[in-house]
Amino acid sequence: MITGVLLRNCLISGANNLYNQRAKVDELNVFPVPDGDTGTNMSMTIGAARDELVNLSDDCTVADASKVAASAMLRGARGNSGVISSLLFRGFSKALAGKKSAEAADLVAALTMGVEGAYKAVMKPTEGTMLTVARVASEEAAKSGETDPVALWALVCDAAQRALDNTPEQLPVLKKAGVVDAGGQGLMCIFTGMLHVLRGGDVIECEDAPAKSAKLDSAASGKGVFSDDLMKVEDIKNGYCTQFLVNKDEGASSEKLRAFLESNGDSVVVIEDDEVINCHVHTADPGKILSHAIGYGYLTNFKIENMHEQFLARQKQGAGLKKQAAAEAASPESEFPYAAVDPEREYGFVAVCAGDGLRAVFADLGADAVVSGGQTMNPATADIVAAVQSVPAKTVFVLPNNKNIIMAAEQAKGIADRAIVVLPTRTIPQGITAMLNFDPEASEDDNTINMMQAAERVATGLITFAARDSDFDGRKIKKGEILALENGKLVATGSDITKTTYRLARSMCKKDTSFITVISGADVSEEDANRTTELVRAKCPGNIEVTQLSGGQPVYYYIISVE
Repeated sequence: MITGVLLRNCLISGANNLYNQRAKVDELNVFPVPDGDTGTNMSMTIGAARDELVNLSDDCTVADASKVAASAMLRGARGNSGVISSLLFRGFSKALAGKKSAEAADLVAALTMGVEGAYKAVMKPTEGTMLTVARVASEEAAKSGETDPVALWALVCDAAQRALDNTPEQLPVLKKAGVVDAGGQGLMCIFTGMLHVLRGGDVIECEDAPAKSAKLDSAASGKGVFSDDLMKVEDIKNGYCTQFLVNKDEGASSEKLRAFLESNGDSVVVIEDDEVINCHVHTADPGKILSHAIGYGYLTNFKIENMHEQFLARQKQGAGLKKQAAAEAASPESEFPYAAVDPEREYGFVAVCAGDGLRAVFADLGADAVVSGGQTMNPATADIVAAVQSVPAKTVFVLPNNKNIIMAAEQAKGIADRAIVVLPTRTIPQGITAMLNFDPEASEDDNTINMMQAAERVATGLITFAARDSDFDGRKIKKGEILALENGKLVATGSDITKTTYRLARSMCKKDTSFITVISGADVSEEDANRTTELVRAKCPGNIEVTQLSGGQPVYYYIISVE
């Protein structure tokens, strides 16, 4: 039998195990361009669950632990691999709902539900990926008939490992590179970390954990890890620890309430059953929190504590307690303050991009909020939700502008307290063109269709560098080599940024091409950008209008938009 505290510790151990091995998982990525690597994205996603699980008491149920983990992973999901991970563990929350403890059959049901949810969320599932690893493990568990939970999970790990080892046979690109699927390997790190605790081992600890994770290790072990000089009382931004119960009205959404709390505080824990929502938040304005929460039902069991006073009291009790207070109080302010919906405003926009120049471009085009993120920095679903809820519109269009952010944006639909339309823009040029084609007089459906039709007519060229040595698509690529990509496909390599750029732009020109926009990155000087643009203008047909923007984006020396 698996108790709530055992499941909690298993999940924390799995998260820590992946954190420790995330770099090795990142190295399995086959495509040589700099990107939001799989191990890092998955680690940050389940790390969001770990952040909240350490706050659960030892008398928690498996329903509590699984629900907290699933909700945190949903909001913390980064990249496609992170979203798929969150969906897999959402199956645990569904299967264990209302249960104090879990048997082997419950674990089978959890895996089955998680795999079903993940496959449904992926438009065109590819076998030989983490989906395959999870599915095979689930199927083997279901047909095993094993009744001992520990033996069952050992069987799950064995089946998942066999499936992982077979991924190169299913995806030729993996076989040619001599690696297994990165997402599947990340999932194995989580599964084996869980098995370690199930077999009686201690929770695997984080190695070389960042400051934020130090709180997690401290809470799990009971040992202080912060220095006496970490913070001062005036550093506490959200100074009131606020706890209460919401006796739910019919149809009350705990996810929407959680999203509001996240936008107006930190250290949020929301646990729900059939009748009540138990809420905990550190906030600067308890009155604002309670005034909003009453819209979900009547409130009871209030507890509001002044953390400034608590901090000062702990200072007098010794260094150990001072460290604990610092850990509990430290929190960043939200970049996107919550805004109530203005019933007079129909539409708003949130765009994702990196670089001050591109942020300014999207703002000029009408984006109300711009989330920092892109190829190497995939924002979490919670980041997108916070941005959406800072826009006082009834419907908010979200432009991810990267294929690895679309799924995280889609997950925001079930969390935000206003309507979201995700335009699946895969590149910055697609996002810019989509916004240029917005018609404030048109309906939501017409805008969605027209904006995406315009975006899909745009070709995108990217000039970047190889992040690693690779043998990709028949090419021997050396780390640091200049790469030219057209619509995501590697088409050329070179050693000179300027030559590679204008050659790519010229090759992208078609008979009906009218416009080329050259967007320079953070590592390109103004002089080089002007020279490259002039060469593009000279090498391309004279009837094509060539313009230049300073995007300031990282990773890409140039982004080329061709229409």
